[in-house]
Amino acid sequence: MSDETLTELDRAHAAMEAAPEDDALRLRYYDRLATTELYLMLTAEPQGQEISPEVFELGDARFVLGFDREERLAGFAGRAVPYAALSGRALASMLAGQGIGLALNLEVAPSQYLLPPEALAWLAETLGHGPQQAEARPAEFRAPRVPEALVTALDARLAFGAGLARKAYLAEVIYDDGSRGHLLGITGAVAGAEAALAGAINEALVFSGLEAGALDVTFLSDSDRLTADLARVALRFDLPEPQAPERVERLAPGTDPDKPPILR
Repeated sequence: MSDETLTELDRAHAAMEAAPEDDALRLRYYDRLATTELYLMLTAEPQGQEISPEVFELGDARFVLGFDREERLAGFAGRAVPYAALSGRALASMLAGQGIGLALNLEVAPSQYLLPPEALAWLAETLGHGPQQAEARPAEFRAPRVPEALVTALDARLAFGAGLARKAYLAEVIYDDGSRGHLLGITGAVAGAEAALAGAINEALVFSGLEAGALDVTFLSDSDRLTADLARVALRFDLPEPQAPERVERLAPGTDPDKPPILR
């Protein structure tokens, strides 16, 4: 398979397999899995938010069939089959506690992988931990001192926030009580998008592999004095512009990550 046909999930899987003892690469794979759109093979067309996945048994475990490209699903099935498109996050949430694993890209890609029920339960639990709210007053900002793994994770997560904000600034912060840490200041956030952005930043921290790491997030206006102070020393992330919306006739199962499809 040429490099041009490899998906991001293929690359993350290859890196993980090449260094099985590297926890950071394993976390990066699960991070990529959570944000990838998967095509789940069904036994029948979806009925509203209810779906009936194709389930097969392997040993003592049961698995559903998922693929990160529609053509990979078609190649495995060898015929037209009903499917539901949903994120890895929504799929993990749907399957958690069901005793069902995920057979990913089976027989059609180098990233074929059997994820047992325990792995999906761990992923769902990890993604379910949201950020905590706190209040503090910054007194000074300095250039950030964070591992490259966190910068990479932040860059990837913020790329999914197209249209939700304009810029993000990462800096070391000293608070008025003398405590220190790192802060990400986000500007131009759309009203109501704060929780989603904070959650994405929290997941970037989790999947960066930093133990006991912490990153504060604040939302600022472009004219805020703190924004100017941050911009002088911070590492800046420019969020991509939103693409023109496509007309959607109906809400597909798994489109809303907070409302995963229901098994039937």
